[in-house]
Amino acid sequence: MTEPALPLLYAQHLARDRRRSAHTVRAYGATAERLVAFLQRHWGGPVTRDALAAITAADLRAYLAHRRDDGLANTSAARELSAVRGFLKFAVGDEAELPRLKGPRVKKGVPRPIAPHEAVALAETVSEDAREPWLAARDWAVLLLLYGAGLRIGEAVALTGAVLPLGEAMRVTGKRAKTRLVPLLPQVRAAIEAYARLCPYGTARDLPLFRGAKGGPMPAGVIRKSVQAARTALGLSDRTTPHALRHSFATHLLGRGADLRALQELLGHASLSSTQIYTAVDAAHLLDVYRNAHPRA
Repeated sequence: MTEPALPLLYAQHLARDRRRSAHTVRAYGATAERLVAFLQRHWGGPVTRDALAAITAADLRAYLAHRRDDGLANTSAARELSAVRGFLKFAVGDEAELPRLKGPRVKKGVPRPIAPHEAVALAETVSEDAREPWLAARDWAVLLLLYGAGLRIGEAVALTGAVLPLGEAMRVTGKRAKTRLVPLLPQVRAAIEAYARLCPYGTARDLPLFRGAKGGPMPAGVIRKSVQAARTALGLSDRTTPHALRHSFATHLLGRGADLRALQELLGHASLSSTQIYTAVDAAHLLDVYRNAHPRA
């Protein structure tokens, strides 16, 4: 008999035991559901824990080929395979011998930072386009948090009124519910305080700090859409996104001599390898400067 509850149990395990983000839980749970549905058709029989323990590399290759037919790119296919491995380990146990399958090669892209004056111009344009003064103050404060403190957009919109009153640092909850202290520049602190004074919905400790136009939690998509419009108006690259502001925060700190370990803590990266990509960013920036400035370049 097929065990349709396995993907659901896996999703619950990720949320409860692994403390993964809601986005990761949804994505990995959906992968588990797709795999089980495919194997039912592929094997023509029930998908049980025992059956999954006997899965072969050929089965996994068939699944990835099926997903490729859906238009899956290399990056997404690598992520899909990682989710499949996680599900299989959950279903059959960590000690089980799973088939080895090399994932597709993924070219690592280097994040593109934007210049400080472009970051400020972007935030100013977004806030100037807001319908009301308190919304303008909100958007300005959120974007300064991304560039001035290196927050992810999801971390910024998840802040509650409990962060007030502000000090020289703010405690932020990041991926896997890990918390970290983030120093606040005076300009960032002033922007948040100005928004808090203007917000018509108050700043209760147990409610979202940043509110939507109707008083509910502010959706991250609001900022993404506003940034998209502003970058078009300013003639900035399509890579100028809210997350690019976080990249810029990291790159500019590293360029000014910040220690890689300290930067890891500020960004909330679980491993140093995630932070080391910014050394490539800084090197890429230096090469650009060289090519543009050297008479023989």
